Amino acid sequence: MRRALIWAVDLAFVANGLFMVVAPAAWYGFIPGVANSGPFNPHFVRDIGCAYLVAGGGLLWFAFDGRARAAAVIAAGFLTLHALVHLLDWAADRESLMQLAIDAPTVLVPGAFIFKIARPGSAFFKERTYDQMAAAAAPRRIRTEL
Repeated sequence: MRRALIWAVDLAFVANGLFMVVAPAAWYGFIPGVANSGPFNPHFVRDIGCAYLVAGGGLLWFAFDGRARAAAVIAAGFLTLHALVHLLDWAADRESLMQLAIDAPTVLVPGAFIFKIARPGSAFFKERTYDQMAAAAAPRRIRTEL
């Protein structure tokens, strides 16, 4: 269940990033509340799309290989800082509480979720030691003795 949720979030980030890079004007009109944040700037939308692609790619790498925690931590850094920008804009009265509520499921919650799973010692992905990997592989070894 946890891995399915992580995969869903990772793929959503990659899809969002691709949408932003390939069709920034369509993305700008499609995502609720984005038009309230300021005038459309295709270069800026594509820049952020690239950040989402990198974050999603790093998280997918981590989903495939628990040893790629550094990639997940970097992705979590972007997502957490992005969420903090939205919170600070609300705190400084540059963003309404309604806009913050609109942003919550797509910006705030995923940022907190990825931060939680990416941190070292997270229960989401337990890193295995060499000894654990060797013990797991022992029953599958081909016997060469007669």
